Amino acid sequence: MAIFNRVAKNWQKKTNSDISEIEAVLIKIQEFDPLGVAARDLKECMRLQARHLGADSEIVLKIIDSHLNDLERHDYIGISKKLGIEEYRAKELAHVISAFEPKPGRPFNQESPQYIVPDVYVQKIGDEYIVTLNEDGLPKLKVSNFYRRALMKGSDVGQHTKEYIQERMRAAMWLIKSIHQRQRTLYKVSKSILKFQKDFFDKGVSNLKPLVLKNVAEDIEMHESTISRVTTNKFMHTPRGIFELKFFFNSGIHQLEGGGVASESVKLMIKNLVTKEDPKKPLSDRELVEILKANNIDIARRTIAKYREVLGILPSSRRKRLQ
Repeated sequence: MAIFNRVAKNWQKKTNSDISEIEAVLIKIQEFDPLGVAARDLKECMRLQARHLGADSEIVLKIIDSHLNDLERHDYIGISKKLGIEEYRAKELAHVISAFEPKPGRPFNQESPQYIVPDVYVQKIGDEYIVTLNEDGLPKLKVSNFYRRALMKGSDVGQHTKEYIQERMRAAMWLIKSIHQRQRTLYKVSKSILKFQKDFFDKGVSNLKPLVLKNVAEDIEMHESTISRVTTNKFMHTPRGIFELKFFFNSGIHQLEGGGVASESVKLMIKNLVTKEDPKKPLSDRELVEILKANNIDIARRTIAKYREVLGILPSSRRKRLQ
C-alpha cells in the first residue's frame, strides 16, 4: 500500500491526474492474468483471487482480512471460535484459501532456486571464534574388509588377482588420503582467513581488510594455486551471514594517511552514501570521490564508476528524481 501511494503521488505530479483516475487504472490492471497481479498487499492479492474464482463469500473475506496469522498456524479451533462456525467448516475454508497464490508471478519464473550449503562454519563462543568443517556431504569412504581378507596369507585368491587388488587398494587409499588432505587444507585456509579478517567478524563488512591469496599461502606455507583451488565454490557460514571464501580476498584501496582498505568496504560505503543522498540532488562520481577522500580513502573517479556499475547503481543523471 505504501509503495502504491508513493507511485500514485509521483504520477499525480507528472501528469496532474486525479487519484481516482489512478485507482481506476489499477483496478483495470488487476483484472489481468495472473490472478492477483498488481495487488497492493497480500490481503488484496487474496481477495482478488477469491473474487475471480467465485469464492469471495463474506466469511472467506473475513478470514483473509483478519485471520491470516491464525491460518498460517493452522489454528482452526481459534478461527471457528472467532467466527462462530464449526471447526470442520473452518478447515474447509482454509483449504480453499490455501489454494490461492500469494505471489502471482511465481509460476512464470523458470529459474530454480540455488541453495547454498556452507562448507565451513565459524561460530563465536564467548570471546573466541571456532572453525568447524561441514562434513555432512563428505563421502564416507573405506576399503572393504572383503578385499583385505583376500590379500591375507592362506586365502585361495590367485597371485594375479592379488596383484590387481593391491593396485586398486593403493588407488583407493590415495583417494581417501587426498580427500582428508583437502579437508585439512580447507580448515587451515579458513583459520587463516579468520586471523586476517577478524575485524570483519567482529564489526562487519565495513572493516574488511585487503587480502590476497599470497598472504594466506605464506601464512599456512602452501602454494597460491592450492589456496585458489580450495577456495573456489566454497562457502563459509559466519555470524555475519554466508559468504563465498573468495569474498574475503580483496584488492586494497590506498588511504591518504597510509595503510589500505578493502574494495568491498569501499563498495559498501558508496552504496550507503547513495542510499542516503538527496534524490533531487544525487551525488556525482566526483562528489563521491571528494567524500571518500574526506574519509581518508584515495580513490579515482573511474574506480568509483566501476564500483557503481558492479553495484547496479545508475549514474547521478539517471538517479535524479523530478521535483
